[in-house]
Amino acid sequence: MPLSVITALCLLTAQMPAGSPGTLTARDSAFHALNRLAYGARPGEADSVARAGVMRWIEHQLDPDRISDAHLAAREREFKILDYDRGDLAERYRDAQRERQRMQREMADSYPLSDRRGGQGVRPEARPMQEFRELGGELQQLALVRAAVSERQLREVMVDFWTNHFNVFVGKGADRFLLPSYIEETIRPRALGRFEDLLIATARSPAMLFYLDNAQSVAPGSAPPRPMMSPFRRRRFGMNELPEDRPRRQPTGINENYARELMELHTLGVDGGYTQQDVINVARIFTGWSIERPDRGAGFVFHDWAHDQGDKIVLGQKFKRDGEDEGIRLLKFLANQHATMHHVSAKLCARFVADEPPDGCVDAAVAAWQQTHGDIRAVLRAIFTSPDFWAPQAVRAKVKTPFEFVVSAVRAAGIEPDDTPRLAQVVARLGEPLYQQPAPTGYAETEAHWVNSGALLARMNAAMMFAKQSSSIPDFDDHAQLVDAIDQKLLAGTMSAHTKSVILEQLTDINDPAQARTMAVGLALGGPDFQKQ
Repeated sequence: MPLSVITALCLLTAQMPAGSPGTLTARDSAFHALNRLAYGARPGEADSVARAGVMRWIEHQLDPDRISDAHLAAREREFKILDYDRGDLAERYRDAQRERQRMQREMADSYPLSDRRGGQGVRPEARPMQEFRELGGELQQLALVRAAVSERQLREVMVDFWTNHFNVFVGKGADRFLLPSYIEETIRPRALGRFEDLLIATARSPAMLFYLDNAQSVAPGSAPPRPMMSPFRRRRFGMNELPEDRPRRQPTGINENYARELMELHTLGVDGGYTQQDVINVARIFTGWSIERPDRGAGFVFHDWAHDQGDKIVLGQKFKRDGEDEGIRLLKFLANQHATMHHVSAKLCARFVADEPPDGCVDAAVAAWQQTHGDIRAVLRAIFTSPDFWAPQAVRAKVKTPFEFVVSAVRAAGIEPDDTPRLAQVVARLGEPLYQQPAPTGYAETEAHWVNSGALLARMNAAMMFAKQSSSIPDFDDHAQLVDAIDQKLLAGTMSAHTKSVILEQLTDINDPAQARTMAVGLALGGPDFQKQ
């Protein structure tokens, strides 16, 4: 990065913008809504939303099935990851594992141990797993393309929210092939539905069952009616399998991981009033919830033989032995607890309003939840009509995450994202590799996690790259006209006087209009005005 750009970044960040004072104009309100309910405004979009009416636009976003999205549908056809179902990916993953094992044996025979320790030879896992690395990159880029080009912007925002809320780490074993169906079949269809239905779907998802180890949770002392085969174990040698495919140790007891995260993260919250005994009893309820073998599609399966047949008590509520239905009843019970309503509503208000969610916003969301039994659209409508959402101090009070920054920059710059993992790699370099958060908590939403000098410098680097591809701003001979055009088209007239003066100062010695445009657009996208939403 040129020294002048680093200098400009220092000058720009010397005065971080605060929330907009005073009453919001129609254009201000439209730009605010586009920054929160969408991934930022495309050039001129704030004006068009303002003319049509911002509340009307919000209602349209709350009913995405009535919004035409033909361009996105055409773009989605470019991604072969969508051509495979879970069973297809499971089979391909198993084949890749077999090929890797074969190559490992060949390397062991071909290279002395000393050579292998010295790094000689080809890594045996490189080629067989290459397809899954490429498909993983496709899945990440698909998320970016959808966020950037979809007309159903709120739906894409909520897909991101729920994917983070119900986080699954793609780097854990079988989740490399289970995650795509988790996104496509579990999260996306229910992003604006009922919370209860979404909660049940995530609990039954093979990706979640594997990620939080519930697929291996069985009642102590239980045994299958015939020798059990682990969902991800191959047959022994002599049955068309490799001699190294040893049977995995049969599960012998309860695993509490899913039970704990279900209550702490997915529903009640850390202060939800449950005890360790509640965690144990929830884990007992979910014994037997498991995954089919890959050759049978790797779907959800309930093993009655593995289920704890005793009665359980959770939060004072008795759950009598009822097989799989015990878990369904528990999930419905948790989905409608006041602690769950408050916990999830607070997270939604933190996402859409402020890092520290205002009490009034949370109360409005909880009231809507109670009235509609967890209709996510109704809860969101309550947030978007809350005075806290439209308060001047809420405007530009949040900092974009790396994903939000990259998508909003692409939209503002008028860039049509391609189907390569290039943009996903930019998001990863900025600190938020998609689907790669190992912790069940997902990625943080708050400014404190994302704002530091190194992160701002990395964002400026990315902004300058986007500026070179920008098609939204024409060349100008006059620098003042150039900066004003950028302010109006990219920032809807919200660029601070400080930012304008810094950009103009950096353009002083640039005579070429194209170079001036690239520099000015890059500084605007990488500056603090654009980082805020």
